[in-house]
Amino acid sequence: MAYGREAASAIRRDWAMLAAIAAFLLSGVLLFVLDDPNAQVRIFWLAQPPLDLLLCYSSWRVFRVAKHPVRRFWRLMGIGSSLFLFGDTAQAAISMTRHDQWSTAGGTIQSTCFASGLALIIIGMLIHPHPSRTRRESLAFWLDSATVLVGGVVVAWCFLVNPADTDQSASLIGALAGGAVALTSSFATVKMVLSGNAPMNKAAAAPMIISAIASSLGLFVAPPGADGSLPAFVYLIRLSPSLLIALGPRIQELIARFDDAPFGSRRRKPYSLLPYGSIVVVFLTLVYALPHESGGPGMNAQLWGVVAGFGAIIALVVARQLAAFHDNTRLIDQLDTTLTELREHEQRLRHQALFDELTGLANRTHFREETTSALEAAEAHPGSVALLLVDLDGFKAVNDTHGHQAGDLLLAGVAEKLRQSVRSGDLVARLGGDEFAVLLRECTVRDAEQTAQRILRSMADPIDVGGVQVRAGASIGIACAEERDDVRTLLHDADMAMYASKHQGKGTWNRFEAGMVLSPSAPPGR
Repeated sequence: MAYGREAASAIRRDWAMLAAIAAFLLSGVLLFVLDDPNAQVRIFWLAQPPLDLLLCYSSWRVFRVAKHPVRRFWRLMGIGSSLFLFGDTAQAAISMTRHDQWSTAGGTIQSTCFASGLALIIIGMLIHPHPSRTRRESLAFWLDSATVLVGGVVVAWCFLVNPADTDQSASLIGALAGGAVALTSSFATVKMVLSGNAPMNKAAAAPMIISAIASSLGLFVAPPGADGSLPAFVYLIRLSPSLLIALGPRIQELIARFDDAPFGSRRRKPYSLLPYGSIVVVFLTLVYALPHESGGPGMNAQLWGVVAGFGAIIALVVARQLAAFHDNTRLIDQLDTTLTELREHEQRLRHQALFDELTGLANRTHFREETTSALEAAEAHPGSVALLLVDLDGFKAVNDTHGHQAGDLLLAGVAEKLRQSVRSGDLVARLGGDEFAVLLRECTVRDAEQTAQRILRSMADPIDVGGVQVRAGASIGIACAEERDDVRTLLHDADMAMYASKHQGKGTWNRFEAGMVLSPSAPPGR
C-alpha cells in the first residue's frame, strides 16, 4: 500500500473529494439532459471553477507541509492552479454572456492563464532534482524522456495542423494550449514513472497522470467535421481532466496529514516500457493521419510531421539501445574484473588454508591430503612412497638466545634448504613448530636414504639470521610405506625413527624397521 490505513480511510470519506465527484456527475447529467449546445458550453465552464478551487486549495496546503525541493514544486503547482482558477472563472463569466456557442475552446484570458499555468508546472517538473545517478544513467533517463516527449509533440502536431477534426471556432491560443496538454501528459508520465523521485505519492500522481492522458484524448473525440454542436460525451470527456487533476493534490494533502514520509521516493526500475509505448502511440497517430493524406497541404503537413516524429523516435530508441549496449559491455568488463579478483581471492584463501604463511611450505592439512592421495595411487606398488620427518636440533636455544624473529628467519632458511634437497615432484611441509616432513613419491628405500643425507649435508651450511650465522642441526626419521599403511601409521613410524636419531646423538637419520623400540630414556613419540 502506498499510504497508511488512516490516510486511506480519510481519502474514502473526504467531503471535498465527494463533493467534487458529485459536481462532476451532476454536470454530466445536465450535459446529457440539455440538448442546447449553448447551454452545454455554459455547464462545461461553470463546472470548472469549483474543481479549480479544490486544486488550488489542496496545492497550497501541500506546499505548507512540504520541504525543499518538493516544496518548490508545490509552490509552482499552487501558482499554476491559481492561474487555472482565474482563467476558468473569467471564461465561465464570459460564457454566460454569449450566445450560439458550442466549442470548448477558451478565450484569450482563459487560454493565456491555462498555458502559463502549464508552463509553470512543466518548469517545476524540469527543475525537480533526480536521484543520484551516474552520467550513463542520466543519459538513459533523458533519452527515454525525449522519446516520450516526441510522442507528445507528434500528437500535438497532428492536432494543430488538422483543425478540421476539432472545434472549428477554436482559437490559435486554445490549440496551442491543447498541444501543451499533450506535452504535459508525456512529461508527467516520464517524471512520475521513470525518475523514481516524483514530488508526490504514487496514489496522488495516478489521477494527475490520467488527467493529462484524458486531456490528450479529449482533443480527438469530436466527430470529424463537427460544426455547430458536439455530442454530450465530448463535453464530459473534456471536463474529466479538471476533476482528475484536482483529486491528485487533495489525495496528497490527506496522505501528508497522516504519514510521516508522504513524499518518499521509490526504487527506480532498471528498465521502462514507456519509450516503446510512445512508439505505439506515434504509430497509431500515423495510421490516423494516413487517410487524410489527400486532403490538401495542411493534411500533407500533418502526415509529414507524424513521419518525422516517428523517425525521431526511432533514432532516440536506437541511441538508447546503443547506450545500453555500451553499458552492457562495461558491465561485462566489470564482471570479468570482479570474477578475476574473486578467483585470485579464492586462490589466496586456498593458499592460506593449505600452506604455511612463514615458510611457504605445505601445512599439516595439505600434507596429510597429499600423503593419502599418494598412498592410494601406490596401492599396486607397495614401498614406492616414503616419508621423512625432520626435527631441528637446538631450535629452542636459538629462540631463547636471539629472539623469535631470529627463530622465524632460521625456519625460513631451513625450508629453503629442504626445497633444494628434494626432487621437483616431492612435497615439503611444515607440520608445526620446528618439525618438517617430506613426502617422496615413486622412490626406493635407497632414494629416501640419499634424500636424508642431502638434507643433512645442506644443514651443515650456516643460515644468516639477522647478521648472525647459525647452523641448524636436524634429526631425520624415514618411514617407507608398506601394504595397508595409512597417514597415521606412516607418521608414527617416521616419528619413531626420528627419535631414534635424536637418541643416537642428533644430526643423523634412521629408517624405521619393524620391531624398532625406543630406549626408556628416549622421549615419547609424537
